Amino acid sequence: MMEQNDHKGTVGFAGLGTMGREMALNLLKAGYAVRAYDVRKEAVDDLLPHGAKGAGNLADAARDADIVISMLPDTPQVEDIVYGESGLLTSPLRGRLFVDMSTISPVAVRRIHADLKAAGVAFLDAPVSGGPVGARNASLSVMVGGDRDAFLRAEPYFRAMGTTITHMGEAGAGQTAKLCNQLVCAINLQAICEALALGRASGVDLDQLRNVLLGGSAASWMLEKLGPAMVAGDASAGFRIDLMLKDLRLVQEQAFSLHVPLPATALVTSQYVEARAHGEGTNGNQALFRVYDRMTNQTAA
Repeated sequence: MMEQNDHKGTVGFAGLGTMGREMALNLLKAGYAVRAYDVRKEAVDDLLPHGAKGAGNLADAARDADIVISMLPDTPQVEDIVYGESGLLTSPLRGRLFVDMSTISPVAVRRIHADLKAAGVAFLDAPVSGGPVGARNASLSVMVGGDRDAFLRAEPYFRAMGTTITHMGEAGAGQTAKLCNQLVCAINLQAICEALALGRASGVDLDQLRNVLLGGSAASWMLEKLGPAMVAGDASAGFRIDLMLKDLRLVQEQAFSLHVPLPATALVTSQYVEARAHGEGTNGNQALFRVYDRMTNQTAA
């Protein structure tokens, strides 16, 4: 069991999935007390040997917390912990701070911010980039939207989970930055798929091709981290196809509302839809390469 310094701060943490579990563990390692909640009781029980205390619902997790953090799949789940039966607005604790680190709709974020502010609760949108590896290593990039004073209150907690902590501006700015991040990641992954597909069809060794690309201007995080799995035909889940498709939907919604054309994003989104239609939704992001397997009538390694 890890030692905790309760005087450092108490965190109510909601959402113990692949990312949230590691983030909560890093808060424990940094000396914060964590009161954990998830709809899956087994996920809460998993954290108890590490020093966390369990909570039966969000209100229980938030009751004695200096800060409440959520890491959830999509907008409806975040709205539920704000507006739901045991949500933060049912018995708001004035002066408290709520930070959502999920990737959700910027429009919903601005509404949540306004409603919580009216109830005396500060709110930050603080989505992250870095994937499961970044969550495990406490090396996430955290993009934060909301009031500056609230950001300064939350910053020490962010430092326990990430290394690049940036206040992007007003409410919703963090989510906008994250959507831009996901746009770049998806199109980059698509470019890697096309390079590997062309190299494979030409008879080039894909491990060598990846190494050569990493040594030049084509190098990228995606090529370094996901390239080996793509070459090996390993589709095991890290950041799932379903989650990236959800993020790309949010990108498209934002772009449509602002009349910004994103043709490359539209194309890669359609390929993610194709991947999910072929049962790849729970596979890792690198399974996008299997779309190219099907288009070129090739078999994954």
